Amino acid sequence: MTRSQFYLGFDVGTQGTKGLVIDAAARRVVARASSAYGLIEGLPPGHAEQHPSTWERALREVTASLAREADLSRLAGLGVSGQQHGCVVLDDAGEVVRPAKLWCDTSTASEAEVLSRAFGHAVPAGFTASKVLWLIRREPESWSRAEFVMLPHDWVNFRLTGLATAEPGDASGTGWLDVRERRWSARSMSAIDPALARKVPPLIESGEVAGELTEAGAKWLGLPRETVGALVATGGGDNMMSAIGSGATREGVAVLSLGTSATVFGHSRRPVVDPRGAIAAFCDSTGGWLPLLCVMNATGVLEEVRGAFGAGLETLTAEAERVEPGCGGATFVPYLMGERVPDLPRASGTLHGLRPGSLARGVLFRAALEGVALNLALGVERLRELGLAVDSVRAVGGGARNPLWRSILADCFRASVTPLAEPESAALGAALQAHWTAERARGSRPSIDELVQPWIAPGGPTVEPDTRRAARYAEARARFAELVQRLHGPAG
Repeated sequence: MTRSQFYLGFDVGTQGTKGLVIDAAARRVVARASSAYGLIEGLPPGHAEQHPSTWERALREVTASLAREADLSRLAGLGVSGQQHGCVVLDDAGEVVRPAKLWCDTSTASEAEVLSRAFGHAVPAGFTASKVLWLIRREPESWSRAEFVMLPHDWVNFRLTGLATAEPGDASGTGWLDVRERRWSARSMSAIDPALARKVPPLIESGEVAGELTEAGAKWLGLPRETVGALVATGGGDNMMSAIGSGATREGVAVLSLGTSATVFGHSRRPVVDPRGAIAAFCDSTGGWLPLLCVMNATGVLEEVRGAFGAGLETLTAEAERVEPGCGGATFVPYLMGERVPDLPRASGTLHGLRPGSLARGVLFRAALEGVALNLALGVERLRELGLAVDSVRAVGGGARNPLWRSILADCFRASVTPLAEPESAALGAALQAHWTAERARGSRPSIDELVQPWIAPGGPTVEPDTRRAARYAEARARFAELVQRLHGPAG
């Protein structure tokens, strides 16, 4: 067994950091670990922040756990997946200036509106651009100290290699990338602040080496000295890495990721730009593009119902299965954190159409499942209008383990839904990208799709849409859209 067979993938997320090690020759995962954390508590409504030191502690914990399962001295490469859109600001010594504002922070809604007018297209509050403008306007002292503006995964790569780099996939969630050309937009950066252009890392293309693991980087993670010199791949945003880890590396594969937020995306060989701004015009992290629907409210909505009743998810699911589709007219508009699609960052959640019996926990839990699914279905219809095939869907993430939810989603989407065996698609994608990068560095030129597909396996039966239920949910989707319009007015 040689060192070249082992690759490590990290996924630095909102609720925790996960890691796994793959044996590339044997095509198997040889170690996996996770470390949970939360947001900084006590912030005003709309603010969502984490300090990068939280990610550092989690990365070290995960590395220590992985080392108990696998010989990490055999690592040939590492890849990092990171939550998108976060704003990490460093001073001239490379130290963090303030906690990172995250993708789910909606305190920057007014800045997003300013930038949308300046750019001439919608800039969601979740994008990094609004966070930078917020910092300029609300914390000018912090901005005056800023020498580097990075995304979360860029910061981890910086700590591993000592080099500041960025890549088009994650960078397309900043708001200042020209996604068609896969390069920084000088015009957009200047509209935010003329100084921004010198603070962002240089872009390197997907598949290039971001750097080598330094002695300081190995010590920072707690890796053995033998790993010094291992390559570090470009990595990317969690959605881009999940696309790799779930096989969305060819056209015709649609992926649904159900976590704190929920996304639906697919690979495209050409840029897909939605003039309405509902579908994110992302690049992917393999050299193509990744048109993507993102909603901010997904598994957190279920957790709110679970927490209210103190019951387990299995119990609630069993009770929800006994409730008729449509919940007797009870509709849960699930915008507990505001919403990104539709663009309603200041919205709140609503329970509508309650009747006697509607407050039973099984009814409310099913209404939560259906509310998230119907909101996603509106976005899926927009993906189809833009030319993305969504006839069959691969489901990943924690929410994909719920069989009732998969059935509801299949009916709402009018598409088959198949759960994948590997639950940590982003961490797997990061490890596979590192493997692909190493092969390229050695002079081999395998396609990322050829390398990835043998790793993709179903984790359960495929759920086909039921014609009768799908028709009922199509009517429910129209009523849901009408209710959102009535409650919140036109999004934008």
